[in-house]
Amino acid sequence: MSAFFSTILPFILVLGILVFVHEYGHFWVGRRNGVRVSTFSIGFGPELFGWTDAHQTRWRVSLIPLGGYVKFFGDQDVSSTTVDKSLENTLSDAEKATMLHNKTPLQRIAVAVAGPAANYLFAIIVLTALIAMKGMPTAPAVIGTIKADSFAEKIGLKLNDKIIRFGNHDIKKFDDCVKALSEFSGKDTNITIERAGTKIDFQAKLYSEENGQRKPIKLLGIGSGGEPNYEKTSIINAFVKSVHYCYSMSVKILQMLGTMITGNAGGDVGGLISIGKMAKESWNGGISALVMFMAMLSINLGLINLLPVPMLDGGHILLCSIEAIRGRPLPEKIQERIFMVGVALVLSLMVYSNVADIVREKSWFMGVFSSIGSLFGIK
Repeated sequence: MSAFFSTILPFILVLGILVFVHEYGHFWVGRRNGVRVSTFSIGFGPELFGWTDAHQTRWRVSLIPLGGYVKFFGDQDVSSTTVDKSLENTLSDAEKATMLHNKTPLQRIAVAVAGPAANYLFAIIVLTALIAMKGMPTAPAVIGTIKADSFAEKIGLKLNDKIIRFGNHDIKKFDDCVKALSEFSGKDTNITIERAGTKIDFQAKLYSEENGQRKPIKLLGIGSGGEPNYEKTSIINAFVKSVHYCYSMSVKILQMLGTMITGNAGGDVGGLISIGKMAKESWNGGISALVMFMAMLSINLGLINLLPVPMLDGGHILLCSIEAIRGRPLPEKIQERIFMVGVALVLSLMVYSNVADIVREKSWFMGVFSSIGSLFGIK
């Protein structure tokens, strides 16, 4: 039972919150556009418990906690790709007007965009609150990593050295080193470090000489180590930093997707097991770690759903955009084929990422499997 609470429960709670945020975005914008919502489900499969509100929406928590969905009135299934013709033929004109498929392309695009937008908004809000309350995290000027054959290694810098002066600049944080390097690159300068309580000066030539010409050193080849420091900042600056974080994280995710397409992702690809491990670690790491993890995962969820892949929100946006341009939707057979391609792509990504997880995290996977078995008395 303790293994369940430490390993599986954090994963379920974190994913459940982010799925609720995403689906509520669809729900809220759908309602504002006069769309009737039949079901709002956290999880898939059989219903565990739920209730029906005054608008006849069934709110439910389902057995399999690996996602969720909003099912709009008149949809054949939760993907909102086809209409239930047998139901539509029995409806009045007023009832048909509440179906998502009978709204304008722009209204349907708004409903599709709302889920990912809610995830980004959630990430910005929680990060802004965290930074405003705790301060802006800054990396200390302590060397935590040194690349082989780097400039830092060649001049004799070592792990856990603390850089306290670079040229004529006092160093308070790791970013100060980056700024100082850009100023003194290509010049002779002095770097002062503190090692085991002793100050040591290094005469550093921040250049290499080739054919009598100086080639400036652009990178020292070091990374920060140790616990971050926190600098107090205004809520406006916290908001700006949060938006910038969401942007930079989105760029990194797209770059990772690019490496997957080219087959160069290596061991960086992660699926449900990686998410489960990070959820557990962030849960144990305190509120700051948990908030950062939830923000990162929310950005992932929002961006992935914006990809122009049928079955995802981005696929709906693409098809609705084509309909708006053509003045009519694509033929149903073409839409069905596009949808099947989307299903194949999504399933391939899921299989690829989760198989990579299992291969990389065999012992962790078996530990979780054992924890689940212990709940049912299986050893």
